[in-house]
Amino acid sequence: MDDLIKALQILRKYGNPKYPTHCEHDTLYIWEIEPSDVSDEDIKELEKLGFFFSDDSDDGIISFKFGSC
Repeated sequence: MDDLIKALQILRKYGNPKYPTHCEHDTLYIWEIEPSDVSDEDIKELEKLGFFFSDDSDDGIISFKFGSC
């Protein structure tokens, strides 16, 4: 759970959407944060924590580590 909390704290710097998450097919989606706004340092840290930016721009930031539903 620590990795999830740390990732959310990093992402909080880049936005605070009212409904930031969605879970579907074992994938956790984080919406409404622009990849271009996130620093390279934070992207590297998020990747270590199990999050990455999807190649499909509609998917936003995703994680297979925390998305079991």
